[in-house]
Amino acid sequence: MGIRFYKPVTPASRFRSVSTFDLITSTSPENSLTVSYHRKKGRNNSGRITSRHRGGGHKKNYRLLDTKRNKIDIFGKVKTIEYDPNRNSLISLIVYQDGEKRYILYPKGLKIGQMIISSNQETVGIYPGNSMPLGNIPLGTQVHNVEFHPNSGGKIARSAGTFAQMIAKQGNFVILRIPSGEVRVFLKNCWSTIGEVGNAEINNIRLGKAGRKRWLGFRPHVRGSAMNIVDHPHRGGEGKAPIGRPSPMTPWGKPTLGKKTRKSKKYSNEFILERRKKKN
Repeated sequence: MGIRFYKPVTPASRFRSVSTFDLITSTSPENSLTVSYHRKKGRNNSGRITSRHRGGGHKKNYRLLDTKRNKIDIFGKVKTIEYDPNRNSLISLIVYQDGEKRYILYPKGLKIGQMIISSNQETVGIYPGNSMPLGNIPLGTQVHNVEFHPNSGGKIARSAGTFAQMIAKQGNFVILRIPSGEVRVFLKNCWSTIGEVGNAEINNIRLGKAGRKRWLGFRPHVRGSAMNIVDHPHRGGEGKAPIGRPSPMTPWGKPTLGKKTRKSKKYSNEFILERRKKKN
């Protein structure tokens, strides 16, 4: 989708940009595939805040998304392309030949009226939206919605503009480069969907004002260096004083911003061939 800019008639519109939504074909979701849910607002099951700066925002209905793609060998027709308030990617409504409807992630290049299929047969075409086991996909192909374990549903490369790339095949395993830059081994009978997730342009959207961030469910975030001495390890001092610690700390005094938190003996370490790239 394209990006639309505003004339700077107000302070907020000076830097504001929005999507043109030119790919959207329906503004109302399929009622049978939506559910109402209570948003956690950063709280756990006992009501305590465990993720700060969350809450408020516009009311949403959750769209039930088919990440398993287990409608095997039945063609489905793309009926609509829709906006989903719960994710930054778009979704597509698929109507299968037996009448069932399901939502899937919208892959780049998918067209209204196009037929897609999930199949483990090697004769299935390598077209955006088709789903198949990794072992049936040619090397170099871009895929998304990749499963960690067979029949667990896609977990990897579901965000807008992301994809994993087939690098190699070896016995019962395939090697993928996933969006983080990590090179990882997967079982060849894990399923994935062909293509790149659409709506990559959302990365260039500028909100323009704080209120628009609040609509999305985010609350204000105060820097630790701006707090009082009793409130944060970075606190106190005159003006823009340094934090006074060897490394940045959380509000509870634990090292952060670069501190490795992955377990050194995690079971999946043997599946990782190359660690993810550090982002600046």
